[in-house]
Amino acid sequence: MAEEQQSSTVSRHSEVGHKSLLQSDALYQYILETSVYPREPEAMKELRDITAKHPWNLMTTSADEGQFLSMLLKLINAKNTMEIGVYTGYSLLATALALPDDGKILAMDINRENYELGLPVIEKAGVAHKIEFREGPALPVLDQMLEDKANHGSYDFIFVDADKDNYINYHKRLIDLVKVGGVIGYDNTLWNGSVAQPADAPMRKYVRYYRDFVMELNKALAADPRIEICMLPVGDGITLCRRIT
Repeated sequence: MAEEQQSSTVSRHSEVGHKSLLQSDALYQYILETSVYPREPEAMKELRDITAKHPWNLMTTSADEGQFLSMLLKLINAKNTMEIGVYTGYSLLATALALPDDGKILAMDINRENYELGLPVIEKAGVAHKIEFREGPALPVLDQMLEDKANHGSYDFIFVDADKDNYINYHKRLIDLVKVGGVIGYDNTLWNGSVAQPADAPMRKYVRYYRDFVMELNKALAADPRIEICMLPVGDGITLCRRIT
């Protein structure tokens, strides 16, 4: 029986998108029920429930990560922010609620339909005025922004949860857009735990395809002298990069 329970836990944690790398589902549930859910704003709970019914719900930011981002934004007094990869907007809503009333978020995603699924909740929460949403690939937008020197060093916080094969390309551009002392957060940097597994280990195709890109990013960030980094086992792993030069 114990072996069956252990096998069941392992199988649950092997699914891509499982929102915690903790090896105990019970411990993760304890964190959610004790610390996260009691303090989760009603609008975020509503959006989380809506997203759970979407066929791509594995893409959403976990509730504990949303709480973490909210706390971080307040600690660094963020005001001008950017988000690349929005989906239905759970992390975007967490950011919008954490920013002051005159705070701004440039939000980019290739799929407006998913964003509009969560937009009514964001509007009802009274924070839609903080968001400028742009549909389409982010790289051309970033290149255009970099042409204007006024955009250099203008962002307090940038959150990236998009196509993993472009994370390196995002970093090359974002490092000039975030201010010295500002923070870039890269999501999914532990990629379902696959980054610590042998290359020939059994993995879902989706996990295996992006694994090398995530590992490439992790090595590049660790070697980048322009930033201080901290990799955290929150959600599927998030690496914070604080620009120092």
